[in-house]
Amino acid sequence: MNLFSIAGVALFGLAALSPSTAAPAPKKAVKIVMIAGRPSHGPGEHEFNAGILLLADCLKKNVPGVEPVVVKGGWPQDESVFEGASSIVFYMDGGEGHPMIQSNHLETMKKYMDKGVGLVCMHYAVEFPKGQAGDQLLDWLGGYYETAWSTNPHWVADIKSYPKHPITNGVKPFAVRDEWYFNMRFRPEMKGVTAILVAKPDDEARAGATSSPRGPYKHIVDASGREEILAWATERPNGGRSFGFTGGHFHKNWGNEEQRKVVLNAILWSAHVPVPKNGVESTVTAEQLDANLDPKGR
Repeated sequence: MNLFSIAGVALFGLAALSPSTAAPAPKKAVKIVMIAGRPSHGPGEHEFNAGILLLADCLKKNVPGVEPVVVKGGWPQDESVFEGASSIVFYMDGGEGHPMIQSNHLETMKKYMDKGVGLVCMHYAVEFPKGQAGDQLLDWLGGYYETAWSTNPHWVADIKSYPKHPITNGVKPFAVRDEWYFNMRFRPEMKGVTAILVAKPDDEARAGATSSPRGPYKHIVDASGREEILAWATERPNGGRSFGFTGGHFHKNWGNEEQRKVVLNAILWSAHVPVPKNGVESTVTAEQLDANLDPKGR
């Protein structure tokens, strides 16, 4: 090796060590805490553990830089799991027994909501009691299910079109039978709220024969022919983002690519992660759907 070659090697080595040319340090993974509620309902319904594990797996496999952290069995025993989270996802039973409103949990949530952490509530987890809890969720989530005002029949929601929004990236029209809640309680004038999934319940759904408590409710029936909001996105004044999704009663519906995509997109959006142009692409097999089901018997 001649003198010029040696000098070249030395200069190359110095350049490799130079901070200005060194490869950028990898960005910190985006932490998303995903909480599954305790088992409820019959087999194939309210499969919170299986649903959360499936969605978390889809994110982990298909979205680089995202770190889903799954908590099973309801509210975490160790609340430090929330530290560093970019978004918190709840898929669980709600109403008066909603884990988010037990003990001092609302105070815990306030700490993270005030920091602009994202919030996603799915199916029964969008239901809160009217009053203090409901008012708080209007602020954080933008809307909620209010007993005797909202309704929860089983019906086929035919989703035909979408607004231009990152959550709808790559999502095609779809129709799914589920326990789609509607007539939600929203912020006045829908301030900061964008309707993401909208469909028109037929009169049979409005009659509430499959609702709990059973219909009919006059104000629901009188709105015959009106389109209803089944999922929505909310932007909070402090930059926080939230998403409410009323479907998810039947576990098999996570096998629907479009339903799955809109929820995966929404989770990313809530965490301020750019949503791919074509949305989160994922595939789910029958075996994956059957994995992690709760042992509920027949």
